[in-house]
Amino acid sequence: MSLKIRLARGGAKKRPFYRIVVADSRYPRDGRFIERIGSFNPLLAKDAADRVVLDLEKAKEWLAKGATPTDRVHRFLDDAGLLKREARNNPKKAEPGKKAQERAAAAKAAEGSSDEAAA
Repeated sequence: MSLKIRLARGGAKKRPFYRIVVADSRYPRDGRFIERIGSFNPLLAKDAADRVVLDLEKAKEWLAKGATPTDRVHRFLDDAGLLKREARNNPKKAEPGKKAQERAAAAKAAEGSSDEAAA
């Protein structure tokens, strides 16, 4: 059985609230779970004390049993000092898309030809 520590969504439409649960990876996201170990309320300010509530003892036990946290839960565990998360780097994310690059190249070419005509 492959265990995950992940978020299960609750709350109303456009008002999300998440429970941090331990579940079999084959179970649905908001469905059956083994144990609830905390909660996450993204609507609260980032520095609010009750934005992330996590039972660290239970989390340690489940990690020892082989449960793997999802990326978001891994961030919470890293903030709590339980796990170390490697910083990720995606330098291509900031680059414009293919069509935007083509438009920029065409604009540069048009600008360069208008400069030559003016000289």
